[in-house]
Amino acid sequence: MLQRIHNLLSNRENSKTEFKLSFSKAVIETITAFTNTQGGTILIGVNDNGEIKGVGVNMELIKDWTNKIKIATQPQIFPVINPIDVDGKTIVEIVINEFPLKPVSYKGRYYKRIGASNHLINTDEIAEMQLFSINSSFDAFVVDSNLSELDKSLIDNFFDRIKRIGRLKLSDDNVSNLNKLGLFKNGKPTYASFLLFGNHNTGIHIGRFKTPEVIIDDLFIRSPLITAVDEAMAAIKKNINVRFKFTGELQRKEIWQYPLEVIREILLNAIIHRNYQTPNDIIIKIFDAHILFTNPGKLLCGLRVEDLMTDEYIAVHRNKLLAEAFYLLGEVEKYGTGISRVRNILKRNPGISFFIEDTGNFIKIALKTDLKTENDTINDIKNDTINDIKSNNETNNLKKKIIILLAQERVVTIPEIANRCNKSVSTINRNIKELKNIGKIERVGGKKGGYWKVNLQNNLK
Repeated sequence: MLQRIHNLLSNRENSKTEFKLSFSKAVIETITAFTNTQGGTILIGVNDNGEIKGVGVNMELIKDWTNKIKIATQPQIFPVINPIDVDGKTIVEIVINEFPLKPVSYKGRYYKRIGASNHLINTDEIAEMQLFSINSSFDAFVVDSNLSELDKSLIDNFFDRIKRIGRLKLSDDNVSNLNKLGLFKNGKPTYASFLLFGNHNTGIHIGRFKTPEVIIDDLFIRSPLITAVDEAMAAIKKNINVRFKFTGELQRKEIWQYPLEVIREILLNAIIHRNYQTPNDIIIKIFDAHILFTNPGKLLCGLRVEDLMTDEYIAVHRNKLLAEAFYLLGEVEKYGTGISRVRNILKRNPGISFFIEDTGNFIKIALKTDLKTENDTINDIKNDTINDIKSNNETNNLKKKIIILLAQERVVTIPEIANRCNKSVSTINRNIKELKNIGKIERVGGKKGGYWKVNLQNNLK
């Protein structure tokens, strides 16, 4: 026991340890903060620096402390209180376990432990804690709607896919299946079914940025979540780089700027774990060398970013019905393994960095490519273009120059291309039209705010 106390003293105050010189209201506040987080230990008779000062205590005083704690907390808390002699002085150890029914209040106020201090819990967090305590979630609430307001074809397709995947045995009655999955209760759809199959007011906002101030493509998706995933993936693929590797007999393999399975995993993670009680949307910003996912919400139940960087964390689902729905569809391989899968895939893809940040109101995940990767993409475009276009005549040489220029500078104008190629604007327009007709390049967006995209999927004729 003494070794454990010395370990606590040497580690100083932290998310699970608090020092107090004497018993006070602040001690009870910390007790509730520990019960609402991951539990902890309070040492009475120790100053903030971890120095033992001692405290006068007897069994009657300990009973008085216990009674004060019981009266001031709701639900009532009965911590373990032990007097301990350390180096000739008496201190009191109060051991607090995480409470199963959260949140616990101190005189009507709710606290949680963050680092070495206590913080008030806001009303949204209180609601989430209460739902988790009864093994429920926000997406299980019933919506004042009916089956006719949901897309029947999407529901039918959803259950057809589940049957093909084979993770759950279903009946031929999809209304019965909706009830079985908790997507319908007492003849009413839950919020999860409304999100999956209905018209809702939540969205995914995707932007392609040249700089933080200059946006060159913009898309807002408000579709049912069943279809929104594929729509978002298509929009992202449209705005990231892809290069091609010859695999023999002129066949090419697509090599994307970021592994598509990583992007899809992060996108699904955002959709499943988003806080749908807020009006904020999922925002995806795509830049030349990085992509940033911003998701309303925060990590729950004491989970930390550093925990996500290990394979030992226990995942907590904010929206349990959505998590189960995408699991049954085969979109999610296993509950709570998404970030681990992302990290493992990226280990096989050097040159891509992965970052996570919890701001308190949003979770931000970023993928960043090394500059070398960007340059490699341009070089591959050059090499593939040279292979595609024979340089034995002036027309094809000009097309080659145009393609390489558009690959390097996607917002370049026609007059700028003409100037660099030492040709007239009409000649450049004619060649660009021919390249567009054969699918080698395309214009995304209008003259103002648009950009050029090089497509190497098609060979020049």
